[in-house]
Amino acid sequence: MSDYIAAVADQIKNEVKKVIVGQDAFIEQVLVTILTEGHALVEGVPGTAKTLLIKVLARVVGADFGRIQFTPDLMPADVTGTNILNMATSTFTLRQGPIFTDLLLADEINRTPPKTQAALLEAMEERQVTIDGELHKLSPLFTVLATQNPIEFEGTYPLPEAELDRFMLKIIVQYPTEAEELQVISNWNSGFNARRLDAIDLRPLQDSAAIPECRAIVRQTTVEDGIQRYIVSIIRATREAMNISWGASPRAAVALLLCAKALAALRGRAFVTPDDVKEIAKPVLRHRIVLRPEAQIEGVTPDQALDEVITGIEVPR
Repeated sequence: MSDYIAAVADQIKNEVKKVIVGQDAFIEQVLVTILTEGHALVEGVPGTAKTLLIKVLARVVGADFGRIQFTPDLMPADVTGTNILNMATSTFTLRQGPIFTDLLLADEINRTPPKTQAALLEAMEERQVTIDGELHKLSPLFTVLATQNPIEFEGTYPLPEAELDRFMLKIIVQYPTEAEELQVISNWNSGFNARRLDAIDLRPLQDSAAIPECRAIVRQTTVEDGIQRYIVSIIRATREAMNISWGASPRAAVALLLCAKALAALRGRAFVTPDDVKEIAKPVLRHRIVLRPEAQIEGVTPDQALDEVITGIEVPR
């Protein structure tokens, strides 16, 4: 079973790499997000292929893709949809919003006011939306991949901690290496055009049930008692760390468990190791802790604070 999920992951990665150069960690962490039925906050400077990767991934896994460009004047109904009066029949019909999709790119989510940001909360947590008191179910594959620009804060509305906690991962997208950037330039010089994905031979997964089957395999991945205690020790240590004023919640412990299981399954194993937990801990926790003001003044980052926490925890054998 673990071989199956590794094979599916390899197929997805190979197809995505027909378009995307590098970004291996980004690709893998997005797959972890999907396999854990979670959502991800993606942070990176413009031009690092965040949107392109998500669009390509949707094509490869055979998922519907939707995009919302969040702006200060966006209203909740622009996200969820609204009931429209049909004058001929005197009845209301639902005009679905862009949230009714499989993979939803919430572009620059911090540029819209909290009222509109909150329109995503019910959908992210329960995979349903309520419009005029009526519940509407969303796709079982529904996944929010929300982007933030880390260098522009003027005119933005920072996400509240309660909403940040709904995101399974916070993925940091780095600049490519020099060799990768040279490859990007070479590809474009040879005729590649990211705006014309239809011209690229992208082969979707042949098995339409691949993602649900992979999710089932992730749920069955073994986590020994010692690894479970290791996860809890890390979470509890964030609440006592010198540089952290608010530590991670029990929900974060569950997220770390699920993401470690997904990472192990992607690596072709039916069991979780301490290295799986350590590798995925920062993406799971970096947005779930609050640094002390004095630590922020000294330039301490969430990842540095988490490194100190993880280093101080005894690794199970």
